Amino acid sequence: MQKQMRRWELSAFGRENLKLKDVPIPAFGDDEVLVKVNAVALNYRDQDVIAGNLGPLTWPATLASDMSGTVVRTGNSVKEFAVGNRVLSTFFPEWKDGRPLGSGRQAYYQALGGHYPGVLSEYAVFPAAWLTKGPSSLDEAEASTLPCAGLTAWFALVELGHLSNGQTVLIEGTGGVALFGAQIAKAKGATVILVSGSDEKLERAKALGIADFVINRNHEDWVEKVYDITADRGVDHVLEVVGGPHLAKALAAVTPGGHISMIGVLEGNHLSASVGPLLLKGPVIQGIAVGHHRAQNDLVKAVDELELKPIIDARYSLSDLPQALEHLNRGAFGKIVIDLSL
Repeated sequence: MQKQMRRWELSAFGRENLKLKDVPIPAFGDDEVLVKVNAVALNYRDQDVIAGNLGPLTWPATLASDMSGTVVRTGNSVKEFAVGNRVLSTFFPEWKDGRPLGSGRQAYYQALGGHYPGVLSEYAVFPAAWLTKGPSSLDEAEASTLPCAGLTAWFALVELGHLSNGQTVLIEGTGGVALFGAQIAKAKGATVILVSGSDEKLERAKALGIADFVINRNHEDWVEKVYDITADRGVDHVLEVVGGPHLAKALAAVTPGGHISMIGVLEGNHLSASVGPLLLKGPVIQGIAVGHHRAQNDLVKAVDELELKPIIDARYSLSDLPQALEHLNRGAFGKIVIDLSL
């Protein structure tokens, strides 16, 4: 086996400090596995990590959290995986099940590609307990999109939202989480209303069969359109990826007793809305920070059973990471993936 590998390293905050280096393949311990990384899905969070918006890092830092790979070596005490198994990374590797970790004083945010080293390299070492098995029905690039975007949508709609057949789901945007949410909702028998500012992206979603109704927010009052579509009832679930004062629109659109999943902060970290609809409608407003290990296992099984196919806007080689990040900045329809076979 080769002794060297390529790995992207960030030596200080700022895109200009991101370099592709030749480094030794890391050693692994008794409870660890050595994984050949096959594909890495990028997230908007990775841009924030590079910019220094998510706190301190240990230098040099390796970016990205979402990986599909193949086990090539196992430690002596590893029982969960064997050489040749497909595995996925987990975003929060220590969160196994139940409530989020941390305390009232200190929220938990110990994720790969930040607090822990990331996966933008040809090989990576993980404790075996940090991984899940990968799906059998997807290729490597598709599988790599599950640990963050896929799990976030699943956790919001299924794990916490208990989505059921016949309900109505409002999806904002056409990024990775949004399109996963639309696909999961359709697979579960829900009606999907998709809101975006791009006619072209809305038409693509309609053509893929993942949206029953589409609304261009730049052309009409989308809340009023939601009332028209639902005969004034409102929607059962809102995937709220905008944040800030936009919460008020989610509260207007949701049906009494419905669910609003807070996922994004595109319009700011401070939420604002009138208390009236909150008191009178009594919705569940739930913060979604990806999900836990057990839910990822559930998602992997569902992907195979429901035949879900993640939507990838573009695939780039490992050396083309800068171009992939530029594409991410422009806005993707679905996911951007680093495919190490290219």
